[in-house]
Amino acid sequence: MARPRFRYSPWDGTQRGFELDALDVMEELTDDLLYHGDINAALRRMLQQGFEDRNGERIQGLRDILEQIRRRRDDTLERFDLGGVYDEVAEELREVVDTERRAIDDRLRQDLDSGDQRRAELAQRSADERHLELDMLPPDLAGQVRGLEAHDFVSPEAEQRFAELTEKLRQQLMQQYVDQLSGAVQGMSPEDMARMKDMMAALNEMLEQRARGEEPDFEGFMEEFGDFFPENPRTLDELLEIMAQRMAAAQAMLNSMTPEQRAQLQALSDQLLEDMDLRWQADQLGRNLRDAFPDAGWENAWSFEGADPLDAASAMQAMSELGDLDQLEQMLRGSPQSGALGEVDTDRVRELLGDAPAASLERMAEITRMLTEAGLVEQKEGRLELTPAGLRRLGQNALAELFGKLERDRLGGHERERMGVGHERAYQTKPYEYGDPFNLDINRTIGNAVMRGEGSPVALRPEDFEIEQTEQTVRVSTVLMLDLSLSMPMRDNFLPAKKVAMALHSLISMQYPRDYMGLVGFSEVGRILTAEQLPEVSWDFVYGTNMQHGFQLARQLLAREGGTKQIIMITDGEPTAHINRHGEPEFHYPPVRETVDATLLEVARCTRDDIRINTFMLDPDPGLQRFVENLTKMNRGRAFFTSPDTLGDYVLVDFLDQRRDLLKGRR
Repeated sequence: MARPRFRYSPWDGTQRGFELDALDVMEELTDDLLYHGDINAALRRMLQQGFEDRNGERIQGLRDILEQIRRRRDDTLERFDLGGVYDEVAEELREVVDTERRAIDDRLRQDLDSGDQRRAELAQRSADERHLELDMLPPDLAGQVRGLEAHDFVSPEAEQRFAELTEKLRQQLMQQYVDQLSGAVQGMSPEDMARMKDMMAALNEMLEQRARGEEPDFEGFMEEFGDFFPENPRTLDELLEIMAQRMAAAQAMLNSMTPEQRAQLQALSDQLLEDMDLRWQADQLGRNLRDAFPDAGWENAWSFEGADPLDAASAMQAMSELGDLDQLEQMLRGSPQSGALGEVDTDRVRELLGDAPAASLERMAEITRMLTEAGLVEQKEGRLELTPAGLRRLGQNALAELFGKLERDRLGGHERERMGVGHERAYQTKPYEYGDPFNLDINRTIGNAVMRGEGSPVALRPEDFEIEQTEQTVRVSTVLMLDLSLSMPMRDNFLPAKKVAMALHSLISMQYPRDYMGLVGFSEVGRILTAEQLPEVSWDFVYGTNMQHGFQLARQLLAREGGTKQIIMITDGEPTAHINRHGEPEFHYPPVRETVDATLLEVARCTRDDIRINTFMLDPDPGLQRFVENLTKMNRGRAFFTSPDTLGDYVLVDFLDQRRDLLKGRR
């Protein structure tokens, strides 16, 4: 079997890479998901706003597509005049009448010039009667057609034009019925019309059977009449929905006309289409479909303000497009999930709006599938939820963003002069020296012997031995206390703080798996959080910053852990709540002495248990600064005044620096 062959070439800027994958989507969602904590809402907002793929190409959002729908609708309404449906007919009838009048006058002149008095008198009487007959034609189109059908034409040209016009109108009106009921037949013959009547009768019968609880023979119907439906519906419901949309478009055209226009068209249809069974079947089908699909747009009406006239066929097409635009708009305005966009007919979107919106909808419809197949989200009870892998990716994204902002020299230059004897592999090796732990790297040792090239069997020498280097290990137990009071989002502090929480959890989980990290949120009261809950954590719509309860819970978590213990507290306010002697939360603003004393008592207990408290302040409030000064003096921890932009720099760098200091102290 031949091996596959691949060709490689240098990057020249013209090649296209992979456009979008699940990790790109998660990166796009990170900030929104951290802020609001709901993967479903975050996805909806991303779909609304749009995004860029990794090639920098814009994926249009639903707002952009809805704006294109609005412009396309406005362009149609501002361009066309629906009065053209009958104005064109009225103009052609006027031309027929004018041609006939000229012929009458020409014949009268010939008779008057003949010199025959009797002939001239009869010709004058006949011409007057014919002119009077034309003058008395009703103003409506149907009446004019009816009067001209009974008229004895003098002009062969006028008679022929009238015959051609009535035949064309008859075909157009017949085609309207066809357009309502079938997308396949053009130029209906009498035989075709008879088959269409049979099709409508069979369809009405199936609807009546379903209403009686019977099972209609859909397969038999499609075998006999399937050529009427190029969409090839697979079920009776699909077929009925297609026909409901067509008939609703025809009704929308009538709704959009003035009462006069509507009456003109209806009367003309009655005059030229004498097949009452066809009308009855169509009306019966329309009623059945209206009952089955009440939301298909039967009441739609549009106000055309343009100058370009529309004939009946063009008007039906315009109504169909307007109806499809309206249906698409309703679907997209419903803030659908990504998976629901798979139901959109992108081919029709491409016809109506162009390639870019259709391609964007196709890409957006794939997002949920991509996230699910990548194992980042899963469906639970009809909603999306992050999987453990999704939680880790979210933390990694937050960590990567924060580390990416740090200056290179703040994280570099941390080499140590000697390696330790712990069990953390450094993935580096060195030649063995007397006194080193004998952590032999077999691959490098044998590789050194082979490289000497003495052949086989391979003989090892002392200088071949190479050992793995290890880092000294320390264990740090950390509880992150996150302020969830209402002031955090009000001052734009919540997202940076939560991003730091996710990043720190990710850092400890990936880089220091033996460390412990607990999470406590606090507002009116404190509560212990799990890593799984962290992405969905949001601020509390209550007043109060209960540090006392937060310290109490953090101390309880750390009591079960070993190693160096610390609390990292991120807050933007001084303590304004505490748990009173009745076990209930008590709020006071400005803070009262009782609240401050209760909080400092918990600080003293943390100090007694050798727990250091490092505080990151996000607000320059003097009251908070005074309180934190007392806290750090009592606990011998540290305090940092930061901004939302620099919070991540301070927390992560301080955490790593402390860990390095601990390692140095263990040497």
